[in-house]
Amino acid sequence: MHTRFPDFRLGKVLATSFTATLTERCGDPVERIPVPHRLVDWLAVNGLVVAGCTAAQLALARELRESLHATLTAAAIQEPLPASAVQVINDRSAQGRATAVLTPEGTRRWHLSSASCVEDALGVIAADAIGIIAGERDGRLALCASPTCRAAFFDTSRSRTRRWCEMNTCGNREKKARFHANQRKTPAPAE
Repeated sequence: MHTRFPDFRLGKVLATSFTATLTERCGDPVERIPVPHRLVDWLAVNGLVVAGCTAAQLALARELRESLHATLTAAAIQEPLPASAVQVINDRSAQGRATAVLTPEGTRRWHLSSASCVEDALGVIAADAIGIIAGERDGRLALCASPTCRAAFFDTSRSRTRRWCEMNTCGNREKKARFHANQRKTPAPAE
């Protein structure tokens, strides 16, 4: 029997996509990497192929994810960064052994050696977050307007006014809720 897991929410920004492996944080949380092999799957989908994952490595990944969430959220609302979360991010970044490589299209990709492990991939994710929080990338951190989500996301839209982490999920859900609320307010036509 094959266990069905929730689909991944994938974005263009590695660090914020990684925090989206736990969604609906302010509602009914959805864990998208509940077992080690799902972390391996998520990493592979994001170009970070590792041979395997142990329960201890999954725990490290979740610790990084929660540290990223806390730090990205603080940065988005311009509050002081939580020192313990920053330490976890720095530790994961320092422990990773990945190499940045330039693709023929002129983009940066990460190369993990054939002996790479989860810690190397976590180092790449941590380094991505550091670049965002340090202001090295063009865009702005914001929090999703969905009251059940509130995920930090990196807005690279021209106007920098995006409201949702993902329009296909949170944005559509909120638009449907507004539509249904307006339908209830509109009186039924007289017969």
